[in-house]
Amino acid sequence: MNGPKEIYEVLDDLDIRYEYYEHPPVATVEEAIIHWKNINATHCKNIFFRNHKGNRHYLVIIEHKQKLAIKDLEQRLKQGKLSFASDKRLKKYLDIEAGSVSPFGLINDTENHVHVFIDSTLEKAEKISFHPNINTATLVLDFKDFERFMDWTGNSYEFVKLYD
Repeated sequence: MNGPKEIYEVLDDLDIRYEYYEHPPVATVEEAIIHWKNINATHCKNIFFRNHKGNRHYLVIIEHKQKLAIKDLEQRLKQGKLSFASDKRLKKYLDIEAGSVSPFGLINDTENHVHVFIDSTLEKAEKISFHPNINTATLVLDFKDFERFMDWTGNSYEFVKLYD
């Protein structure tokens, strides 16, 4: 498993500056909000899905305040019926635990199996935050640097309008 240490090494190798904030373990956005109040960034909710056949997996990244309607998401993404991927699949493809889902998990997806859908409203963010594959910290980086990280992963990704 490539954990937080490896993420920091990758970011350093890419010359991506980040801010590190440590906090108690948080498994949900509701728990994390308390610790984000003094962090100047757009905070994200990261959800791992699978298609109905179980042969395709998707990471969906949205602004943390947004509510996600799966039926609406299915229509917008045009990937067929979606469901939440199991903890076993999360471990297999991103090698992370539930409650720590983050695009940084893509460093463990060496086969670039996971496709990422990013809500297009996030493109307006100056800074963006994610867990560094553990839910006891938050990393903040410039949005342009986040895009550089995404390009580095080799995973396919696209910006999609997920809300009206």
